[in-house]
Amino acid sequence: MLKNVAALLLDEVHPFELGVLCEVFGLDRSDEGLPVHDFAVVSAEGPVLQTHAGFTISTPHGLERLDEADLIAVPAGSHFMRRDYPEEVLDALRRAVDRGARVLSVCSGAYVLGAAGLLDGRRCTTHWRHASELARRFPRAVVEPDVLYVDEGPVITSAGTAAGIDACLHLVRQAYGPDVANAIARRMVVPPHRDGGQAQYIKRPLPRTRCDTVGATLVWMERHLDQEMTVEQLAVQAHMSPRTFARRFQQETGTTPYRWLLRQRVLLAQHLLETSDETVDTIAGRTGFGTAAALRHQFVRSLSTTPNAYRRTFRGPSAITEVA
Repeated sequence: MLKNVAALLLDEVHPFELGVLCEVFGLDRSDEGLPVHDFAVVSAEGPVLQTHAGFTISTPHGLERLDEADLIAVPAGSHFMRRDYPEEVLDALRRAVDRGARVLSVCSGAYVLGAAGLLDGRRCTTHWRHASELARRFPRAVVEPDVLYVDEGPVITSAGTAAGIDACLHLVRQAYGPDVANAIARRMVVPPHRDGGQAQYIKRPLPRTRCDTVGATLVWMERHLDQEMTVEQLAVQAHMSPRTFARRFQQETGTTPYRWLLRQRVLLAQHLLETSDETVDTIAGRTGFGTAAALRHQFVRSLSTTPNAYRRTFRGPSAITEVA
């Protein structure tokens, strides 16, 4: 059952993550034949709350409203990693799970669930930037830092920002079926379904130093991703010995030439899957993987999804070209 939904707010709440909950569960779409939820915004810390964006939110609903909710959702907030939470809030969350309700966190909202003991012994996730701290603070939690969301029985945790949309639509799909979830996704202009185990598509900028001696070689590598490259060949491009080049490359990028090249090839493959109609075989050739099987292997290792599934997410089923 998913009829009654409460968003549990604490001070410094993030408006976007709250907006996700309001959009999925709080909007009346009955004119389209879609279900309507009894939705309420609940304050855990007084009738007026501060958002991290500088404006305030007021609500008449206190913690007692949580006792009738089928789903309690906790959006992200500033400093959630370092603050303590009122014991009555944690008790309310524990009572909800004990009576059979579900709880959902978006991004750093997972810290509230962790403080209530609801992550102990459970798989969970949060934004990749906060995952290591979540694991440190709650050592009995099984933190999965790279996934979009985790559904562990009554406890659902999601990663940052848009992953909260995925988790909410996942719950709608469970309660009402794919047609309802897809209709809501169309209204929101978002992908109708992304698997929870899909990677968060993290793009970590590589560190650079002031003494950029391999910069020209990086540009050359980016322009020739379809070609075979060895450290010896790259060293010639950089006018260095192979040993000096490898050392300078590590110092200036924070990674090895092989790993840097592999990441750039995966990023190019992502771009081509999102924006072109080229076959996976063609993309494999253009990105230097050679074969569709090799591309698929590296894609799964890097992003925990296949090229076809990735293309389906960003362009829809009609754009899929099956791997032979």
